[in-house]
Amino acid sequence: MSPRTRKLLRLALPTLTLALFFSGWSYYVHNAAVSAFILPPPEKIGRAFVALLGDPSVWRHVRVTLTETLGGFLSALVCGVTLGALLAKVPPLEWSLKPFIVALQLIPKVALAPLFILWFGFGLESKIVISGVLAFFPVFANTLVAIKSTDPADREVFASMRASPVQTFVFLELPTALPVILTGAEVAIVLAIIGAIVGEFIGGNAGLGYLAVMKLQELQVDALFGVILLLTLIGLSLYVSVTLMRRLLAPWHQSSAARL
Repeated sequence: MSPRTRKLLRLALPTLTLALFFSGWSYYVHNAAVSAFILPPPEKIGRAFVALLGDPSVWRHVRVTLTETLGGFLSALVCGVTLGALLAKVPPLEWSLKPFIVALQLIPKVALAPLFILWFGFGLESKIVISGVLAFFPVFANTLVAIKSTDPADREVFASMRASPVQTFVFLELPTALPVILTGAEVAIVLAIIGAIVGEFIGGNAGLGYLAVMKLQELQVDALFGVILLLTLIGLSLYVSVTLMRRLLAPWHQSSAARL
């Protein structure tokens, strides 16, 4: 299969799948006597979505959700990489802290969300904390494994060149681990937006999660689906952005080439 044909198929097949999905949805709604209040047809949701995009107040909610998501994601990225690398380089720290971190990860974060709102308030801070807590573990776990998986032969080469531990980390361990870390970041960005929306559901006064709750309370189900569609597009855009970051920062890795 030629590269051109492969690219065309990668564009055509998802488009065809979406077209079939929405066609089946529309057919079912119109022919099974389903109430539009329960499941609106796609065309009605499309009109509601366009109306949302034309409402200036919606973009304020988009800005709030993006701020919470990116704040939580960047916090998780910095903390996850730092702590993962530190535990990988200092085994006693890993032995003492890793079980505690894993145990904290097993606690349902949705159950902790009300506590975070109680501790940090109803503003952006609590949503950023919830988002960051959800996004932290994939980055941490991938960093820890990736740093520890550096080829011993490469370490010996750096040792023979009398490289310092800092030089070994900067020029060998971190570049080698980068593709795996970015894989964790791809998972983390998805969890970050979920955390922001959960926080807005529970104790928000702005953001797309809060807007979705308002549309439900107003019984505007088509507008609710429109908000969900907008959230989906934002989440997809953020995921693609992290994927592109992999291409820029680790173009040599096989996983980056496979996405072309």
